[in-house]
Amino acid sequence: MNALQFGFLLYNHTMRILVGLSWGVDSAVSALLLKQAGHTVSAGFMINYIDEENPTCPTREDLAVAESVAKFLDIPFFTFDYRKEYESRIVQYIYREYEACRTPNPDVFCNNLIKFELFLEEALDMWFDAIATGHYAHVKENAGIYELCKWNDPEKDQSYFLSRLSQFQLSKSIFPIGMLQKEEVRKIARANNLPNAERKDSQGLCFIGKVPMREFLLRRIPKKDGKILDPDGKILGTHEGAFSYTIGQRKGIGVGGGPSLFVIAKDCNNNTITVSYGKDDALFQDTLTATEWVGEMWDGERVCAGKIRYRQKDVPCRAFFDDTGTIHIHFPTPERAITSGQILVLYDGDRVIGSGIIC
Repeated sequence: MNALQFGFLLYNHTMRILVGLSWGVDSAVSALLLKQAGHTVSAGFMINYIDEENPTCPTREDLAVAESVAKFLDIPFFTFDYRKEYESRIVQYIYREYEACRTPNPDVFCNNLIKFELFLEEALDMWFDAIATGHYAHVKENAGIYELCKWNDPEKDQSYFLSRLSQFQLSKSIFPIGMLQKEEVRKIARANNLPNAERKDSQGLCFIGKVPMREFLLRRIPKKDGKILDPDGKILGTHEGAFSYTIGQRKGIGVGGGPSLFVIAKDCNNNTITVSYGKDDALFQDTLTATEWVGEMWDGERVCAGKIRYRQKDVPCRAFFDDTGTIHIHFPTPERAITSGQILVLYDGDRVIGSGIIC
């Protein structure tokens, strides 16, 4: 099947589409496929963050690469400066959550608050019919309901990061590579000589670059020396702030010369972290609660599959809501390192049911 046939199978009429073009091959191939399918395609690059203190901040280079892809595809190229909104909605959220001893997932909120809110709103104001991105997921429309579904490769599926999109956002979003294997995407890029065909996938948070998270946090959160404790309360060492650790962390704890250590608890009120030697039994729990739910709600208990972090398979669980809208989850087999501030996503087969913030 060629790209033209592929495109018309997805969309049975031509549209004006603004592609969120990053530096990566996924969004570049998305733009290519839509253009080959006969749509009127433009490219938009979001400037979300420029780190003046970090010479490795990738934004400037990413912008140049994205512009070269748009020029190669001969499509209009627009830039959208969201630095102010990104600072207030994402960066401040990161600092606020870490100060409260939680471990946030900014990539999830960047999607529903920046890419699929600000960018989408601006695209619609410019009379585009929809936006498109290079995410590995796909949307099904079923009797007027838009269902976010997993990609066919669980190793690359990105439905987790899109789990907080609303019905309106899903109805105006297109994921052209959502049914392709990653190898196929690379093959298409190479066959069409895209300028970034060989560029590697990004790793970690897009805006931090090579700066460690702890260093990033200490720019605005003052150091505060505290104690590193074992489960019996014995002092093993000191740290510079309990906020910068996460449950289950094994590296960078600051205590060496012995068996492996795991962070099993942190107390920001007393500025302590508790670690366990070797065994990580204390990290396993079979229940959690989550708030700020986005998605379907139901009465009584429901059997589904839950995912408590991106790099984890979804596992069977039972879920019910209380009178406050808080969702309660029970796992038949305890899960490791359930972490406050992270995102819980529930699935019914391949379909996303909804997501909440673990508390």
